[in-house]
Formats: sequence, C-alpha cells, structure tokens
Amino acid sequence: MDPLIIFAILAVGLLFLMSSRTRKQQRKQQEFRHSLVPGDDVMTASGLFGTVVEVDDVSDIITLETEPGGAQTRWLRAAIAKRLEGEEYETGEDEETDDEQPVVDLAKDDQSAADDVTIPDDLSGLSKDTSSGDDAQQRDEDDKTK
Repeated sequence: MDPLIIFAILAVGLLFLMSSRTRKQQRKQQEFRHSLVPGDDVMTASGLFGTVVEVDDVSDIITLETEPGGAQTRWLRAAIAKRLEGEEYETGEDEETDDEQPVVDLAKDDQSAADDVTIPDDLSGLSKDTSSGDDAQQRDEDDKTK
C-alpha cells in the first residue's frame, strides 16, 4: 500500500476525531448555558463574577447581579463561561483576620510636604538660560537643511 494513502487516511481520521471532540465540547457548553437558573453563581468570559437574577429565553439575555442588592447587568447567554460552586466563588464579604495592619493616614504626611512648596505668582523667579536657544527655531533650520 502506498505510504501517501496511509498518511491521507490517518489525516482524515485525526480531523474527524478533533472535530467530534470540538462538537462535544460545544454541545456541553450549550447545555450548561441553557440550564442556568436564577441564583446560580457564574463567571463571564471576560471575568465578571455575579449571580444570575433573571433568564430571558426568548432573547438569550442573562441578568447578573455583581453583589447582593448591587448593580444588575445584562449579558448574552454565550458570554457566560462557567458556573461557580463552593469556595470557588467569594461573595465579597470581608472576613475578619487576626493579622490586620493598622491604617496609616498618609494624607497628613503629604499635606505637610505640600505646605513647604512655594509657587511664584509670576515668572520673575525663573532663571533665564539663553545658551540653549529657541528649540523650535533650531528644528525649523534643521528641516530646511534636509
């Protein structure tokens, strides 16, 4: 048997296996998205975490709430990437920790440093450096020589 024919048969077989795996994953994602119900914690493809509040099957729009009693946003059903379960999803409630550091008010330090700065009311305090010349005039002259 010709090696080219064997190679062609193997290539067709690999393409078939790869496409069937892709179709299987797409079907699984579609089933997941259609099984969403209010109360499910989900993550969108862009990384937004939220809880499903409303599912509109007609227009394929899912309404997500990012925090309890917070803003609600509308997403296409296809934008929902996965359902979050258990500890994978943080509700955003602060947990008390024993190793909390004291809060330092840096605004006081910045204010004292800002009080030391004096801003002149006119240009008399600026030095006049005439050695550098006018940069715009120098550029114009350089452009003419090119």
